[in-house]
Amino acid sequence: MSYPIGRKFVVAVSSNALFNLEKEDKIFHEKGLKEYKKYQTRNKNKILGIGLAFPFIKRFLNINNVYSKEKPVEVVLLSKNSPETGVRIFNSISHHCLNITRGAFTSGQSPYKYIPAYNISLLLSTDKKDVVNAIDAQYAAGLFIKTTIRDDEDGTELRVAFDFDGVIADDEAEKIYKEKGLEAYYEYETKHVKEPHNPGPLADFFKKLSFFQQL
Repeated sequence: MSYPIGRKFVVAVSSNALFNLEKEDKIFHEKGLKEYKKYQTRNKNKILGIGLAFPFIKRFLNINNVYSKEKPVEVVLLSKNSPETGVRIFNSISHHCLNITRGAFTSGQSPYKYIPAYNISLLLSTDKKDVVNAIDAQYAAGLFIKTTIRDDEDGTELRVAFDFDGVIADDEAEKIYKEKGLEAYYEYETKHVKEPHNPGPLADFFKKLSFFQQL
């Protein structure tokens, strides 16, 4: 039996993070939307190469292979493409055997507004503005920095590292350190040692991820 959608552990990913769309972005910025749409439609059956988020998304979706009856995790595609140009993206998703069936094509609008509708715990994107918009709206979001992808294609293990202040917990103590220095920080932490931290923006993500370790 599948998990109810309200209980699923949902991560959203932008099309630019999941796949390499550098060439397509260049066409959009240099030649405009019309030429971009023409290019995407003409190449709808040409498979896109993997992007920065691909290894994480692939391993995250593998959780459903471990819990094949419950299928507790889901990835939602949030793309600023139009539905017409999105055909190529879903063709690429199918080619790479990623079990992603839901998505929103916003035709240029920032996708953070769709986060509550899809019960999303984390948005991943290569667009800094979209990430900042999500964080400003009190949603958890992460920015992928351009780098070289190194991943074992046959690997299935998922490892996630977290910062604590401002991520798992709020940044109350961090602010004191930045404003008043290390000594004031130690004094504050000692005074409040028995008080739990307030949750940070990734607290919900962390709780849901730890559930699989319990299993």
